[in-house]
Amino acid sequence: MSTAPRLTALDALHRSLGATMTDFAGWDMPLRYASERDEHNAVRTRAGLFDLSHMGEITVTGPEAAAFLSYALVGNIATVGNGRARYTMIVQEDGGIVDDLIVYRLGETEYMVVANAGNAQIVLDALTARVGGFDAEVRDDRDAYALLAVQGPESPAIMKAVTDADLDGLKYYAGLPGTVAGVPALIARTGYTGEDGFELFVAPEHAEQLWRALTEAGAPHGLIPCGLSCRDTLRLEAGMPLYGHELTTALTPFDAGLGRVVKFEKEGDFVGREALTAAAERAETAPPRKLVGLIAEGRRVPRAGFPVVADGKVIGEVTSGAPSPTLGKPIAMAYVDAAFAAPGTGGVGVDIRGTHEPYEVVALPFYKRQK
Repeated sequence: MSTAPRLTALDALHRSLGATMTDFAGWDMPLRYASERDEHNAVRTRAGLFDLSHMGEITVTGPEAAAFLSYALVGNIATVGNGRARYTMIVQEDGGIVDDLIVYRLGETEYMVVANAGNAQIVLDALTARVGGFDAEVRDDRDAYALLAVQGPESPAIMKAVTDADLDGLKYYAGLPGTVAGVPALIARTGYTGEDGFELFVAPEHAEQLWRALTEAGAPHGLIPCGLSCRDTLRLEAGMPLYGHELTTALTPFDAGLGRVVKFEKEGDFVGREALTAAAERAETAPPRKLVGLIAEGRRVPRAGFPVVADGKVIGEVTSGAPSPTLGKPIAMAYVDAAFAAPGTGGVGVDIRGTHEPYEVVALPFYKRQK
């Protein structure tokens, strides 16, 4: 039985702007407003405004909230300072990645876990199942928030026009409560584009007022509305993983080259510890396939699932691929055998419908902003 996709608080506004809408993880979301390339380039050079209200917010409160999250997730949440955020993961008992998450510490005993849209219910269910025995409460707050993001080098100037919050003191991976254009908001600095930027968690009824205020403040700075399509090419250039592509339940954090997020030194047990200990040892003795960047020598675009080949053999698989507006060439991320993972490795190609197109192996990310 099909169910209608969920609508964000900005749905009518997106349609009035002529957005091309798409079903994404059960939500009707703007894919693009006009040109994907123009939207991508605006974020790289000026600023873009995104509706990210499909992300899943889960609040965890209580005296043992930190201890519970340190048990339920692979990170050491007890060391997250007030007003700071941490990138982490939730895994199965076998170490397979359920989702990658950002955890914000909002107060002494209050945390907000932000999950990817497609995994929000799965993460909520897992946290609810794991909270037994802890003096903590897990609350589904997905309907309590709309989420807007301003991304790009002009984003600090745009935000300073609409808030008196201390943006200069707001570090990367931090959040603070403030008022933006008269709207109460949690202002965070944890972007997914490779650029500086801000995420604004607000009540859904305030979303349209805030969008219009940001649009007006951003006009002199070249800000334009941006859809999910350019968000994908921006994160790909920045070498940032996407769940379902670079991260899956078939991979542990060590397989994904993200073993650093697993904190074995933290106190007490945590879900997946035994399996992840074994995965860490395997990664030392028999390195798994490594995630690398690939840049095309030609013009054909690789897609997820295409085989990576060398010497007539399959040596890996593309996880994400797209034309790169910044580099002017097709690019891809792929897991390849360790022997072919060094930047500059020659003789590597991608099998695109039977033709082995030549690609150069490069270190990730493809793009890094100038600080």
